[in-house]
Amino acid sequence: MPDGTVPDGTVPGQAHGRSAGASLPVPHTAEGQAGLAALIAQPRRSLIAVDFDGTLAPIVEDPAAARATPAATAALARLAELAGTVAIVTGRPAADAASFARLAAAGGVIVLGHYGSQRWERGELSSPEPPPGLSEARAQLAAVLAAAGASEGTFVEDKGEALAVHTRRAEKPQAEFDRLRDPLAGLAARTGLVLEPGRLVLELRPPGTDKGAAISGLAAERASSSILFCGDDLGDRPAFAAVRELRGKGTPGLLVCSGSAEVPDLAAEADLVVDGPDGVAALLAGLAEAFAGPADARPSS
Repeated sequence: MPDGTVPDGTVPGQAHGRSAGASLPVPHTAEGQAGLAALIAQPRRSLIAVDFDGTLAPIVEDPAAARATPAATAALARLAELAGTVAIVTGRPAADAASFARLAAAGGVIVLGHYGSQRWERGELSSPEPPPGLSEARAQLAAVLAAAGASEGTFVEDKGEALAVHTRRAEKPQAEFDRLRDPLAGLAARTGLVLEPGRLVLELRPPGTDKGAAISGLAAERASSSILFCGDDLGDRPAFAAVRELRGKGTPGLLVCSGSAEVPDLAAEADLVVDGPDGVAALLAGLAEAFAGPADARPSS
């Protein structure tokens, strides 16, 4: 029997199907149940890490218009007061994600941007110099798209340290995504970059960074005793793999998928699937309630 579970398969402190005193769904795997139990048992040593787009914020046609839901922002702020570490791990520039999530500079949420190569913390941004291959790819990208016959509606988002080609506005978004994948992979290979697929987006970025390395590094830095990671698309798979690896080494972890019809594959790898950004916000709020403990046990103000 996994540590942290009882014979009926529920997490300690939980009624069947929901947690007692907090609106927390029960993971469908034993590993996920053990991870949730460990998070609640030692909140001050927990690492709560979440993706941004499709997880905290709904997917929108214009990436610059994405914003975390108010409920998600409130839940993150509350968790930052209770958890050991709260982080957003995203492919976006870290400062943009911090702004779009409406994070206060004085708050305790860390943002690891560009798959971990950037870090925003308490209003301060640290970032390495971009590799020369990125400027080469930027100079060649328009010609590559033209030669591939990119359709109207396909557009480029320049993230500074990455280049994202979005097909969401194309007449046939998935067909356009599939058609451009090989030409962009060739451009990435010629310029020393890697191609990262996402939800109707193909991103050219520097090698050596991914969400898995970001999660593993942050967990080691913060000496986290348990981990939750929540994501929604293919770019989150390395983070899922990192949590599974840490579980194999004895650190309990919970893998959560922000469910969508666009990326059903990630749900099959998760311990728990919630209903998009609204479900993520509800989960984070329930976790904060569980971390705070029973109302009658909290110190009076």
